[in-house]
Amino acid sequence: MIVGALGFFVDIYDLLLFNIVRRASFADLGVAEDAMKTMGENVLSWQMIGLTIGGILWGMLGDKKGRKSVLFGSILLYSLATIANGLVTDVSQYTLFRFVAGLGLAGELGASITLTSEMLPKEKRGIASAIITTSGVMGTITAYFVHALTSDWRLCYFIGGGMGLALLFLRVGVLESNMYDTAREQGVPFGDFLMFFKSRERLLRYFRSIIIGLPVWYIIGVLISFSDEFAKQFGISGFDQPKALMLQYVALALGDMSAGFLSNWLGSRKKTLYIFYGITLLFITLFFALRGGGNAFNMYLLCMGLGFGSGISVLYITMSAEQFGTNLRATAAISIPNLVRGCLPIILLVFQLLRSPSMIDNYLTAAWMTGAVVLLAGILSVYYTKETFGKDLDYIER
Repeated sequence: MIVGALGFFVDIYDLLLFNIVRRASFADLGVAEDAMKTMGENVLSWQMIGLTIGGILWGMLGDKKGRKSVLFGSILLYSLATIANGLVTDVSQYTLFRFVAGLGLAGELGASITLTSEMLPKEKRGIASAIITTSGVMGTITAYFVHALTSDWRLCYFIGGGMGLALLFLRVGVLESNMYDTAREQGVPFGDFLMFFKSRERLLRYFRSIIIGLPVWYIIGVLISFSDEFAKQFGISGFDQPKALMLQYVALALGDMSAGFLSNWLGSRKKTLYIFYGITLLFITLFFALRGGGNAFNMYLLCMGLGFGSGISVLYITMSAEQFGTNLRATAAISIPNLVRGCLPIILLVFQLLRSPSMIDNYLTAAWMTGAVVLLAGILSVYYTKETFGKDLDYIER
């Protein structure tokens, strides 16, 4: 659990670092101010595409070769790619290495959650996942302060890659899951991604798991990542987007921890998801109410509220591990959160289409309409998903 928490700490540091250094790095690479918004969306989309592809590949490998192999391979790849990000000289190189970093970053969290879910008593799975997720998101806070103290975006990438390589030494002592080793003896297919498509019920179970997590990345990838653009639309001056991202992740850490313990107290993942969706809806509404007037301080508070409400990562990732048998568990638990992240380009595309002159032609209206669709889809997916709290995980998908 401790090793998983440290791994996710570095994972999130590297994953969100681009959002923190976006403007500084683009300015240093000679990107014009009016091109930064579109180019930022493009680079972020390629990073998320890397996460999508990597999630499927690492997930299959986690079931075919073991959970431990994913922890080693993924961290080595994203550490080297992150260091390479600090050496780029143009935006095309930047985009390429963010894509490669995305490939590597895809394996970390799902493998850790799968291992702890299989090795700990069923009543403690949610708490362990909450600790891992909460410790991990503190990586964004670290990234913010590293950037604030060094003011060198290249050094921020070097530090992230160096921390990742240092983690490899901690991974040497990580054990493989006994449940996985025992299941391997049953002679059934492991890590067969096509198995999700061979059963309509299993396929729907898989897609619902993805949709449940989409509101998290709508908030992170749209409202927070481009909060500086929203501040301009609201007429708010003196707003600092990296600070907003850091504050949002402070609150998200508290939200993840609260969601994990609340689901244990209620004995239900689904009830907890409904509660946090309600919190998210409240703060999205208050966020867009800023168009009527506000200041940077108010916007920071609302970003924190959005962060707390989106603290459901621990729930939907744990549910991803709990919903599938041992021979598909890593494939599901690793690919699902990365496909959630990988859906961000689709969310951004919908956002771009809605704000185009041929559609709504309004930045704020397009943003809240995109959020309404994503949140409604998440609520419906929770409704049709079976409760997984306390579920026995020692079984095989056939």
